[in-house]
Amino acid sequence: MIRPAVPADVPVLIDLIRELAEYEKAPQEAKATPAQLHEALFGPHPAAFAHMAVDDESGEPVGMAMWFLNFSTWHGVHGIYLEDLYVRPTARGRGHGKALLRELARICRERGYTRLQWWVLNWNTPAIDFYRSIGAKPMDDWTVYRVSDDALAALAE
Repeated sequence: MIRPAVPADVPVLIDLIRELAEYEKAPQEAKATPAQLHEALFGPHPAAFAHMAVDDESGEPVGMAMWFLNFSTWHGVHGIYLEDLYVRPTARGRGHGKALLRELARICRERGYTRLQWWVLNWNTPAIDFYRSIGAKPMDDWTVYRVSDDALAALAE
């Protein structure tokens, strides 16, 4: 059901990313190109990783987990930051999302990482309910900040 992504998965990963952007009401934000994604995942210095959820019967990809390593200065070890978790609506409720998270948790344990974390939109109650059902806890004491676009350019000068 779960396998690491391979270079041939890049087109379907792009499709899944765009579907996720549509679901999150931000389709204009999904700007990654196949070439960029291929370089990030499979280039000489991979900066991101992906796992695919595939349908047990057809073998067709129905979901993905895109992730990268972060680092905890307090624990002194890496962790996994889950950038995107997405399962197509037609495949939801069959365990693919949980299996993707279980695989990332397994990788954390195998490598001695102490954290698996991600963000979720406040309005996405189906995802929030799912995450709570597996024991995830919101980090309500923290506020996410981001500098991007024009503000990033101004800060860099």
